[in-house]
Amino acid sequence: MSRVEPIRKCRGISYETLGAAVGVSQRVIAYYEADDAQPPGPMLADLARALRVTTDELLGLAPVRDDLASPRTARLLARLRRAADLPAHDQRAVITFVEALLDKRELDHAT
Repeated sequence: MSRVEPIRKCRGISYETLGAAVGVSQRVIAYYEADDAQPPGPMLADLARALRVTTDELLGLAPVRDDLASPRTARLLARLRRAADLPAHDQRAVITFVEALLDKRELDHAT
């Protein structure tokens, strides 16, 4: 099963944009995102280039790299990785702060 859909969505690319990048219609992209559909070999290379992944990542044969995220998300993940080098008490403070923000967001969306 290909990973076209989750990779496309994570990249913030529309059906139309991806289709144009590989020379097919948005309907073809939607078809290849279906669970039982698989893009033909020559198109895999084009899709991988357009999505900035390897064909192995696209086919699910290799894990997708973290840099798949948007630049904003990638920056956040990089900072969180740096936080792993902090002393334990500072790591707890970061986690407490993030959890408080997430809890607040959930409350805001619940009302």
